[in-house]
Amino acid sequence: MSKRSAAGKKPQTKLGHLGRDPALYRGFVNPPAYRGSTVIFPTLGSLIADDQEFSYGRLSTPTVKELEESLAELEGGDACWLSSSGLSAITAVLLAFVEAGDHLLVTDSIYKPTRRYCNEVLKRLGVETTYFDPMIGGGIAELIRPNTKLVFTESPGSQTFEVQDLPAIAEAAHKAGALVAIDNTWATPLFFRPFEHGADISVHAATKYIVGHADAMLGAVIAKGDRAVEALSAIHDAGGMCPGPEDVYLGLRGMRTMGVRLERHQASALALAEWFAARPEVDRVLHPALPDCPGHELWKRDFLGSSGLFSVVLKPMSREALAAMVDDMELFGMGYSWGGYESLILPFDPRAYRSATTWDAKGPSLRIHAGLEDLDDLKADLEAGFDRAAAKS
Repeated sequence: MSKRSAAGKKPQTKLGHLGRDPALYRGFVNPPAYRGSTVIFPTLGSLIADDQEFSYGRLSTPTVKELEESLAELEGGDACWLSSSGLSAITAVLLAFVEAGDHLLVTDSIYKPTRRYCNEVLKRLGVETTYFDPMIGGGIAELIRPNTKLVFTESPGSQTFEVQDLPAIAEAAHKAGALVAIDNTWATPLFFRPFEHGADISVHAATKYIVGHADAMLGAVIAKGDRAVEALSAIHDAGGMCPGPEDVYLGLRGMRTMGVRLERHQASALALAEWFAARPEVDRVLHPALPDCPGHELWKRDFLGSSGLFSVVLKPMSREALAAMVDDMELFGMGYSWGGYESLILPFDPRAYRSATTWDAKGPSLRIHAGLEDLDDLKADLEAGFDRAAAKS
């Protein structure tokens, strides 16, 4: 079955058949990882006309093309561009649509490095950023100015998991002539369809669920509509945003199993969230599929599922007790990123990087990524951690 046979099929089928055509590579199931910079032109006329599909490794390779076309198809966009990381994909979007004198609106629950780029780099370039309450919905119209060019959302929000009313935000932005971008890493193209809800640009840290094995860095930008496609194509060509060939290959490989992995991540995370909610040490659980999570009704309306990442706010405990809990975990590693097969636990405190909203947690907060391990083993590891914290207290 070739990638052409995937047309019109359901997402799970597309994952296995997009981005490959065995007839092109002598019957082998997977496309090779094309490594190269120079591409040979057969004639001077061809060189001058630049009439080859591939002209230089930085611009594209067959491996890059396969993954870009696959992700654009999965998300329902018109075009996709890969980059070396999720953050590089985000910065490409920002640079594509704002310039000196422009205004940018960004959700207050944005990924912290995105905020740092706005505050340090874009500010130096003469771009003003205003952060907004992620629950603002259509009220964002009051923040839009004549020079507002882009509204950058992330739903659910980084660490605190607020679900935004993207259709309402997009309606207000488009009415004022601004475009809307969303960081869709948490949901992936399988659990949220941004273009069906008003977004013009979707960004992914493909490092996470698309790669899925914690062994590569990769970013992706997908756009719909001529205005967004033209601007992003120009910034891609000018900015040299090319990923490494092995990372792209690993992205294609990870894409094949993303559907079955997400089913397990989703089931385990929801079970763990409910388990945490019943614990006496827990103040609240921030998981969009739980009724008391901010924006839960929006999640039910717009999303097709939930992934493996959520947060837990604990009741007050000392730093020593928290350290006793997390330092000796057997299965939950303590580290950045997420989306791989491994479970992770990460303490966080967003008070220093929120400005439009207030974080009022009385106890420490933990971001949890539910990996692919056995659920009972994960619960036992967390139970032992709570026991260590209690002993230290």
